[in-house]
Amino acid sequence: MRTRTVFGLLRLGAAALCLVALIHRLAWGLASHTIASQNFFAYLTNQSNVAFVVLLTIAGIIALRKARDPRWLTVTLALVLTWTITAGIVFAILVWQAGLRGIRIDVPWSDQVLHFYLPACAALAWALAPGHRAVPWRVIPATLIYPLVWGGFTMIRGPIIGWYPYYFLDPRQISGPAEFLVSSGIALATFATVATALVLISRMPLPRRLRQDQAE
Repeated sequence: MRTRTVFGLLRLGAAALCLVALIHRLAWGLASHTIASQNFFAYLTNQSNVAFVVLLTIAGIIALRKARDPRWLTVTLALVLTWTITAGIVFAILVWQAGLRGIRIDVPWSDQVLHFYLPACAALAWALAPGHRAVPWRVIPATLIYPLVWGGFTMIRGPIIGWYPYYFLDPRQISGPAEFLVSSGIALATFATVATALVLISRMPLPRRLRQDQAE
């Protein structure tokens, strides 16, 4: 079986796993009363993973049918991967900080899949998958557009419903504007760093064996 076919099947499998994890996370949150149904899709993680499911499904089908990904797919994958990987990093930091504050955060298997396992495997696949193209540098600032728009909408919606998806956005849980700006700046810097890493990886030559498989 060609390497390209294997990666196509892996993409479809990852999309299915991500969808199952999203459904379980919603059901778990509703059953444990830790989240309201109208707030589930307010999380950046959940929004980016919905996009991840759709894009991986498309990418899997393309990998099974074509030897190379179209440029638009490579660019879009870089954007979505940046959001999902960064969401996992930020979530890990939040869990760590909550532990330091003595705040309990339950992490079901679906959260582990969405925040840690899938982003890690997707990053590995990004480095090894045959048929991808070099990502332009302009993707780095482009990755910040969605978090900024999401953040602006969240800060408008938060005071109206009295709820924020992450504690560092909630004025009631932080020391003031300085902490908000520092936390938000760190988050945006993380997005840019992850995007930079993905761009650099996309420009690295593929391993020799993968190049040979792609040429067959």
